[in-house]
Amino acid sequence: MTSQEVAAKEEGASGGEDYHDHAPAAKDYRDPPPVPLIDLPELGQWSFYRAIIAEFIATLLFLYITVLTIIGHNSQPDPCARESYYTRYGGGANTINPAYSTGTGLGAEIIGTFVLVYTVFSATDPKRNARDSHVPVLAPLPIGFAVFIVHLATIPITGTGINPARSFGAAVIFNEEKPWDDHWIFWVGPFVGAAAAAFFYQKVMRAGTNNAFWSFSNKGGS
Repeated sequence: MTSQEVAAKEEGASGGEDYHDHAPAAKDYRDPPPVPLIDLPELGQWSFYRAIIAEFIATLLFLYITVLTIIGHNSQPDPCARESYYTRYGGGANTINPAYSTGTGLGAEIIGTFVLVYTVFSATDPKRNARDSHVPVLAPLPIGFAVFIVHLATIPITGTGINPARSFGAAVIFNEEKPWDDHWIFWVGPFVGAAAAAFFYQKVMRAGTNNAFWSFSNKGGS
C-alpha cells in the first residue's frame, strides 16, 4: 500500500469520525402523537360538552357573586362616587385611540393575540415538556409575562383587547356609540391572531424540520 493510499484511508476515517461526532444523539424521550389543528371527532365526545357545561356554570357563578356585591346600590346615597372617572375613561370599554388609524388598531390586536397564544402553546406543549423535562419552567410565568408585555405595547393604541368576551362585556355596560363603532376590531383581531398563532405553531414550529435536516445530512454523508 502506497503512502497516498494510506493518507486517503486516514482521511476517510477522520471524515467518518467527524460525521459521527455531528450526528444527532438518540432522543431520551418519546414524541407525543401529533394533534390536529381542528379535531372534528371531538364534537361527538361527551368530554367536550362536559367541559363546555363546566365553563358555563363557573362563569355563571362568578358573575352571580359579582352582581351580589353591587345589587344594593339603589339604596345607597351615592351610587357612583367616581362617575366622572368612569365617563372620562369610557367605562373600561375598548376603543381605538384617535391618534391611531383603524388599521393600526387592528394590527395591534392581531399581533398582541398572536404573541399571547404562541406563548401559551410554547409553554404548555407536551413535546417541549418531554424534551426539556430536566429544565424547570413554570408555564404561568412566561404566559403572564407575555400578557404584561402585550398590555404595555397595546394599551396606548386600543386599551388592550385580546379577549372578545371582555371587550364585549365592557361595551354592553358602557353602551356608547364609540365603543360599538370600534367593537368589530376586538373580535376580528383576536380571532385572526389566535388562528395565525395556531397555524404557525402547528405547521412550522412542530413540522419536524430538525428531523428533515438530519435526514438530508445523512443522505449527503452516505
